[in-house]
Amino acid sequence: MAEEKLFELTGSVERVVYRNDKNQYTVLEMNTGEELITVVGSLPYASEGEELHVYGTWTNHLSYGEQFKATAFEHARPATTEAMLKYLSSGAIKGIGSTTANRIIELFGNQALDVIENEPERLTQVRGITKKKALQISEEMKQVYGIRELMTYLGTYGVKPEQTIAIWKMFGDDSLNCIREDPYCMCSEELAISFNIADSIAEEMERSADNMDRVKAGVQYVLRHNLNNGHTCLPADKLCLTAQHMLGVELSQVQDAIYILCEEFQLINENFEGIDYLFLPKQHQCETYIAERMKLMLKYPAQAILDIDEEIAHIEEDNRIEYAETQRQAIRLAMEKGVLILTGGPGTGKTTTLNAIIQILKEKGETVLLAAPTGRAAKRMSELTGEEAKTIHRLLQVEWDEKDRPVFKKSERDPLECDCLVIDELSMVDSYVFESVLRALPLSCRVIFVGDSDQLPSVGEGNILKDLIDSALFATVQLKEIFRQSMQSLIVTNAHRIVEGEMPVLRARDNDFFFMPYEDKLAAADVIVSLCANRLPKSYHYSPVTDIQVLCPGRKGELGTYELNKTLREAVNPKAKEKNEIKIGGELYRLGDKVMQVRNNYQLPWAREDGTQGEGVFNGDMGIIVEIDKPAATLKVLIDDKFVTYDFEHAGSELELAYAVTVHKSQGNEFSAVIIPVLGTVSNLSYRNLLYTAITRAKNLVILVGQYETIARMVQNNKRTKRYTGLVRFLKENHSDSL
Repeated sequence: MAEEKLFELTGSVERVVYRNDKNQYTVLEMNTGEELITVVGSLPYASEGEELHVYGTWTNHLSYGEQFKATAFEHARPATTEAMLKYLSSGAIKGIGSTTANRIIELFGNQALDVIENEPERLTQVRGITKKKALQISEEMKQVYGIRELMTYLGTYGVKPEQTIAIWKMFGDDSLNCIREDPYCMCSEELAISFNIADSIAEEMERSADNMDRVKAGVQYVLRHNLNNGHTCLPADKLCLTAQHMLGVELSQVQDAIYILCEEFQLINENFEGIDYLFLPKQHQCETYIAERMKLMLKYPAQAILDIDEEIAHIEEDNRIEYAETQRQAIRLAMEKGVLILTGGPGTGKTTTLNAIIQILKEKGETVLLAAPTGRAAKRMSELTGEEAKTIHRLLQVEWDEKDRPVFKKSERDPLECDCLVIDELSMVDSYVFESVLRALPLSCRVIFVGDSDQLPSVGEGNILKDLIDSALFATVQLKEIFRQSMQSLIVTNAHRIVEGEMPVLRARDNDFFFMPYEDKLAAADVIVSLCANRLPKSYHYSPVTDIQVLCPGRKGELGTYELNKTLREAVNPKAKEKNEIKIGGELYRLGDKVMQVRNNYQLPWAREDGTQGEGVFNGDMGIIVEIDKPAATLKVLIDDKFVTYDFEHAGSELELAYAVTVHKSQGNEFSAVIIPVLGTVSNLSYRNLLYTAITRAKNLVILVGQYETIARMVQNNKRTKRYTGLVRFLKENHSDSL
C-alpha cells in the first residue's frame, strides 16, 4: 500500500478552537496568508499569534469539511509586534493578560519576548509588574519554550506530549541535557518511557550496545515488563538469560550490571532455598511489608468471640437453613481468629456463611466494612449480603501526589474505622492494592478474606490469595460441598468436575450448560455470532450487549478477541446513519458499542445522573458508548451507572471493544450467558483454571463451541499460571526490620 503523501503548511495561529490540556490535542485555525485552514492534531502549547510549520495530510471530515491533520510541527516565535501582542494576549504565558500585554508591547515593541526571557528585571518598568512577578513571568516563558523544544525533540521518537510533561516535571530545565547524557534515565518507574524509545535515542547518539547504562536499564526493564505477567521477582538465571538475549551482549556484562544495581540498591537480591531471586525495590518493600503486617495480625489478633453455637442455631432457625459442618467451622474461626480465609467454588455456600458471620459480628456490636476489587464485584457483594460494599479504591479514598501518582488517603496515619474488614474476590487483588489495604487497617482489626483459589490470579503482580493459603499460617476453610439446590445447575456441577480433573457433562440438552461441537474455526465463529445476535436473544430474551458475553482463551486467530469483536460488532451493532462513529489509532468506535477499560486510570472523572461525581475507572470495567462528540473530540461511555468521558487521543489506549474479551480480563464480572470458544486454543492457554474461571463467570447459561479434545486437554492440564513471588518465603522468615 502506498504511503500517504506528507504536505507542509506555514502560517500564523489565528484562533485556538479547542485544546485538551492533558494530551494537547488541539483544533486551531491557521492563516497561511492566502486562506484560513483548520488544523487538528497534537500541537502542544500552540498559541494565537505564533508562526507554525506543520507537516501532515489533508482529510475531509463529514461534518466539518476539509481539515489538515498534523503529524509533526515546528514552533516559530512571533516575529512582528502585532503577532507578539496576539500571542501575549492569548494567555499563553501565565501572569500576562491582554492589558499587561498591551503595556509590554508599547514599552518594548518587537524586543518584548527577548526582554521577558533574558532581562526580566526590565519588566518592572511596566505598571502592575513587581520584581517577583517579573521573574515568575520569565520562568513561565522559559518553561513553555523549554517544554516545546523537548516535545519537538522527543516527539520524533514517539514520546507522547503527556509523557514529555512528566519528564519536564522530573528534570526541569535540564531535561534535554539529562536525556543526552543518559537516554535510559527516562525508563524509570516514575516515567516508564519504553526501553525501545530510549534505545533509539542512544543509537542516534552512536552509543555502544554494551554501554553499562544501557545494560542496567535493560535488566530493570525486563523486571518491570514481567510485572505485567504477574511476577514480583525473577530467578537470577532467568533474568540474566532474558536480558542477555534482549540486549545482545555478553552474559558477564549482564551479571556485572546486576551486581552494580544491587550495590546501588536499585535491585534487591534474596536467596530462597539456594536460588537467587531479584526484585525491584518497590515490589520487595511491598511483599516484605505484607508479610510483616500479616504476622503482626497473628501476634496481636482481634479479641476472640467464643461460644457462638447458640447464635448459629438462631440464624438457622430464623432462615430455615442448616449449615454444613465446614460452614459452622468457618463461622467459629471468623469469631475466634484475627484472620480467616474463606474459599470455595460456586454453590458451596460462601455467601450464606459470610452472611452469618456479618450478622453475628454486628449483633456483637462490631463495625463491619465490606469491599471488593471492582465495581461489579462490590455491587454483587452488596446484593448478596444486603450490606453496603465499596470498591477497595473507594474505601481507601484514592488521591494523587504532586507527581500525579495514585496514593490512598486511608493509611497508618488515617486508618479505617472498623472492627472487621471483609474483602471479596481476593484472587483478583494485586500486591500493591493489598499492601495499601493492610496499611489502612487498625491494629487488632478482624479480617475475612473471601475468594476462589481455583480461579486465575490477579491481572496485576502478585498471587496474594494462593500465597496466603500456601504459607499455612492463617485459618483457612475451603467449602467443597455443593448444596442440593445448586446441584441442579450443570454450571455448578461441571465447574466442580473440572476442578477435580473430570470431564464436564457435555451431552445435556435441557439444562444450563451446552456443548456445540465444531471442527472448523470459521464455522465455529459463525455460530458464536449467530448465538449472540439472534438465537439467544430470541430464545431467552437476552440482550446481546448487556447479558451475553463471549470469553476467549486468547486474542489471536479466528476465535480470538480481535477477529470476533469485528464480526460481533457488525452483527450486534451494525453501521447506521444515526450512529456516529470515529476511527482512533486504526480502531473504529461506534455509538452503542460495548467497550472495556483496559488499564487502571485513577484520575478519569465520572458522573452519575443524580449529580454524584468521582474519579477512577479500572482495568476490566465494561460499558457502552452513549455519545460521540466530534467537535469536542470526545466520546462518553456508560459504565454501570457512571458516565465517563474520554478524549479521542486517549480513548484508543484506554478502551477496547468488549463483545468478546479474554478470560483474564473477565475476572470479577458476572454475565447472564457466557459463550466460550474451545477450538485450536494454543497450548499455553489450554489449562484447567482458565476454563474453570470462564465457566464460573456465568449466572444462567454456558455454551462451549468447539472440540471435545480441546476441552479434555484443558481439563487434564492442571499447570497453573506460574508466578514468581517472594511472599510465602517472607511470611515464613523473619523480616521484622521492614515495618
